[in-house]
Amino acid sequence: MQYQNIHLIYFSPTHTSAKIAYAIAEALEADTLSESDITHEGLKEPLSMGGNELVIVAAPVYGGRVAETAMERIRMFKGNATPVIPVVVYGNRDYEDALKELSDALSAQGFVPVSAGAFIGEHSYSRKDMPIAAGRPDKDDLLKASEFGSEILKKLDNVSTLTDLQPLEVKGNFPYKVKGPSTPQAPVTDEDLCTQCEYCIDVCPVAAISIVDDRMFSDPLLCIKCCACVKECPEGARTFDTPYTAMLHKNFSARREPELFI
Repeated sequence: MQYQNIHLIYFSPTHTSAKIAYAIAEALEADTLSESDITHEGLKEPLSMGGNELVIVAAPVYGGRVAETAMERIRMFKGNATPVIPVVVYGNRDYEDALKELSDALSAQGFVPVSAGAFIGEHSYSRKDMPIAAGRPDKDDLLKASEFGSEILKKLDNVSTLTDLQPLEVKGNFPYKVKGPSTPQAPVTDEDLCTQCEYCIDVCPVAAISIVDDRMFSDPLLCIKCCACVKECPEGARTFDTPYTAMLHKNFSARREPELFI
């Protein structure tokens, strides 16, 4: 089977999921490439995908599960026996049940998972003095993503219909990991450094940042702690302090490699 149309669906506040999705797609040798970037806004109405295109869905892992905002927006896509490649990107700790959760959700929405992968991206909480998978995905990660795409291409070339494929098995458990309640917290702004360029407002995926009384305000009830505003601030005026950064740096600094299910 050959697919000349590739469609990317990704939620990627700090661009790691998008980079992996594109690296996979480039190896699939399609004629056309389209995308649904659901980072900053979900679909207003459900979108049905045809069976004549190959879809890549990439999302970050938060606490061993697919990021809740990403999952809400991904559920707006409906497949029609549409082949899909579920991809999760995690910050070097563990992806636990996230890949299975994403694969199961897509199957329930009418997609057919053909291969899947868990890749590593720089952790949202990573800082210069306490790096956690800093700079990832790096060249080696993107090469592995490209090679993954090439293997998927070979796999599909060897079958005439999707029904010829064995059901895809990925790592993870069901029931999925139960996450504890999130502590309301958000990055803070150093007003001495802030120029109110409003770039943090633009990059926030959940519209949690605004100007209140001539100061930058981040709503802790809306913030999903993706730290896009911290990493993207051109003045370095945004910080997010949490004890988890030190814990993650201490216990999860050893390099982990992508896990692929072909």
